[in-house]
Amino acid sequence: MQLTEMKAAELVAGIAARKFSAVEVAQAFLNRTEKLKHLNVYVHLEPEVVLDQAKAVDKRIAAGENPGPLAGLPVAIKDLLCVKGEPTTCGSRMLKNFRPPYDATVIEKLKSAGAVLYGKANMDEFAMGSSTENSCYGPTLNPWDTKRIPGGSSGGSAAAVAAMTAPVSLGSDTGGSIRQPAALCGVVGLKPTYGRVSRYGLIAFASSLDQIGPFTWDVPDMALIMEAISGGDSRDATCVPDPVPNYLAEIEKKPEKLRIGIVREFFGEGLDPEVEKSVRDAIALYEKLGAEIKEVSLPHSKYGIAAYYIVAPAECSSNLARYDGTLFGHRSADYSPANDDEKKLPALVRMMMASRAEGFGAEVKRRIMLGTYALSAGYADQYYNKALKVRRLIRNDFETAFKEVDVLIGPTTPTPAFALGEKSADPLAMYLSDIYTITTNLAGLPGLSMPCGLSSGGLPIGLQLVGPALSEAKLLQVARMFERETPWHTKRPNLTV
Repeated sequence: MQLTEMKAAELVAGIAARKFSAVEVAQAFLNRTEKLKHLNVYVHLEPEVVLDQAKAVDKRIAAGENPGPLAGLPVAIKDLLCVKGEPTTCGSRMLKNFRPPYDATVIEKLKSAGAVLYGKANMDEFAMGSSTENSCYGPTLNPWDTKRIPGGSSGGSAAAVAAMTAPVSLGSDTGGSIRQPAALCGVVGLKPTYGRVSRYGLIAFASSLDQIGPFTWDVPDMALIMEAISGGDSRDATCVPDPVPNYLAEIEKKPEKLRIGIVREFFGEGLDPEVEKSVRDAIALYEKLGAEIKEVSLPHSKYGIAAYYIVAPAECSSNLARYDGTLFGHRSADYSPANDDEKKLPALVRMMMASRAEGFGAEVKRRIMLGTYALSAGYADQYYNKALKVRRLIRNDFETAFKEVDVLIGPTTPTPAFALGEKSADPLAMYLSDIYTITTNLAGLPGLSMPCGLSSGGLPIGLQLVGPALSEAKLLQVARMFERETPWHTKRPNLTV
């Protein structure tokens, strides 16, 4: 087996046992990445920096030291997590030259665990999108079919693992941006409970919804990474201080009296028949394994898309107001007045207008305008405050459901990966790609997507599990039950290298 085909746990164990070196592992992934450049997975990757990190790990191991539980493991990073001195652009012209002066908390944790930071992965601009077509660097291609999208906004992170150019990666999930690309790329993706992983150093899209999480090939690798990146952080006031469970020890335990709820609303109009069949087959397998299956309802989930696209743009409008070309971000070189109306404006205002017009892409501008409108005088009560009330009702639905069941189950996405450009001209159709994932973010709950089948066209299909707050250990346990009985997590795309 080649090094790039190994799972994270195998690589860490092999490096620790000195069966191969961290440098050999890093070089193997660098070689494969170079041969798969056409996928456009990475927007910033410096081989010499990667190899220097790997050499430092090998040196510590040779000296008899223990560099940490992830020693020598390459981890691809979504391009919105701050890495000190490294470009962090959010896939936007606005931050094309931004190099953070500090590390995000998750980056600090990865470094202290001995991981090798392996490049910045492509993404939808400022995490706004479901296809990774909104990046200023161009779209990332799906490794299973290069004419299709990998999902978004963390499409580069999902494709990095699916293409075996990195054994694991980090992404972020605001409305499905980890789970949706994980489903479309045939890997495991976890959105932790809001606050389980520190957001310090994550460049914000919607601060009450954003959450950092990993992509891996299987559940044991997910447990390994989650242990490394979870935990309290005094620099993030929303971060949960609760102790981090030993996820690796928990995943092989079989849950007692497992009750699984089928979400009625997730099996309606718009669900692809092949996706539904794969998910139904997965549910049948759980029943065979002894789980009690029960249908439950989330009646307010039908308002999820509407509520999300008021709350998220409102927070986006506020968060992105700082990018105006004054303190940081792109500054326009030419803001001379174009007409008589602009001549009346102060030069500073014209500079800000030109800088934002040049720096932001179409989707980001659309969401800023939506959010600004929803927050404006006379409309906040009509839109934003009503959306917050609906958000509370959606959370209540989940709380009611979890009185009857331990875990909810359903499809991650309504269809397999769609073609590049297929939905670019129809924002609403694009937004509906996240119809099964958005409510989990609104409620702040953990959700996991794992592969559960392939379509007739050979495209991955994702199964979603959702649990109560801080139930990551249970979700991983339940996911591992399915994984032990099925081959889907072992499937790899047929890429010509």
